[in-house]
Amino acid sequence: MAAAQSSWQHVRLGQYQPSPSCINMKTKFNQTVLFLILAGAPGAFLAGCNPAPAPETTGNYVDDTAITSKVKAALLADDAVKSLQISVTTTQGTVQLSGVVDNADQKSAAAKDAAAVAGVKDVTNNITVK
Repeated sequence: MAAAQSSWQHVRLGQYQPSPSCINMKTKFNQTVLFLILAGAPGAFLAGCNPAPAPETTGNYVDDTAITSKVKAALLADDAVKSLQISVTTTQGTVQLSGVVDNADQKSAAAKDAAAVAGVKDVTNNITVK
C-alpha cells in the first residue's frame, strides 16, 4: 500500500509531466477542433447573405393597384380583347392575366396591352384559349 501511495504523490504535488505522445495527441485534437470551427464559420456567415424578397409596402400596393387599373382600361379599349373575361392581378409590378378567350390572337393581344402599360415589369399570361 505504501508503494501505491508514493507513486501518486507527484500528481498531488503538481509535479506530473505528461509524456510527449500525450502532448502531441492533445495538440492535434486542439488543431482539429480549431480547423472545424474555422471551416464552418464562413458557411454560417454566408448563409445570411441571401436577401429575402422585399415585403410589399403600402407604396408598392398603391402602385400595383394603379397598374391593375391601367391594364384593365387598356384591355377595355382594345376591341380585339374581351376584357370582361380576363382577370388582372399585379404584385410588385408583375401583372398576371387569367381567364378564358376565344382564340390565340386575343391571348397575345391581352399580353401586349398589359406589357405596354407604364410600370409593368413583367407579364405572366395564364389566359386559356377555348
